[in-house]
Amino acid sequence: MQVMGIQALTPKVNLSKPNKDHLIFPYLLRNVSITKTNQVWSTDITYIPIYKGFAYLVAVMDWFSKYILSWEISNSLDVHFCLSSLDKALRSGKPEIFNTDQGSQFTSLSFVNKVLDNNIKLSMDSKGRALDNIFIERLWRSLKYEDIYLKEYRTYQELFEGLKNYFYFYNNKRIHQSLGYQTPAEIFLK
Repeated sequence: MQVMGIQALTPKVNLSKPNKDHLIFPYLLRNVSITKTNQVWSTDITYIPIYKGFAYLVAVMDWFSKYILSWEISNSLDVHFCLSSLDKALRSGKPEIFNTDQGSQFTSLSFVNKVLDNNIKLSMDSKGRALDNIFIERLWRSLKYEDIYLKEYRTYQELFEGLKNYFYFYNNKRIHQSLGYQTPAEIFLK
């Protein structure tokens, strides 16, 4: 393939490309003890392979309970599916701090203003520090190994239904050792 100059059509490894004209906020969670629900929420984007392509998935998670508040899929990396997921999450409550990476979706004025207009502190991972958002990175690993790679979804509709089922399972049935063998819903909805 290299000799012929052929490349596979796959998403690039790093989806978090900052726009140099967008605002960057400091990381606020270093050495912070997370002790309650709605203290910290975070979001991130990952790609999901499907037959003849891929989709982008964004999710919003409560750090204390690991509860998935909302999620959306899209065939592009525009900010609209991120804003939609944020709007859905805000129907469940409001965090003190909202953490993102420095991707252009999350540094865009529309996203930043939506967070700040709700009187929420905005925190952004340090450049190149996936561990700053470790809980949602762990979610992506679980999702892909427990569902996506096993089922090989063919269409967006199949993927949507599969994600709906997985996130219901993750929130309501999947116990977590870090939660004292309770589900995220049992902790978040207390």
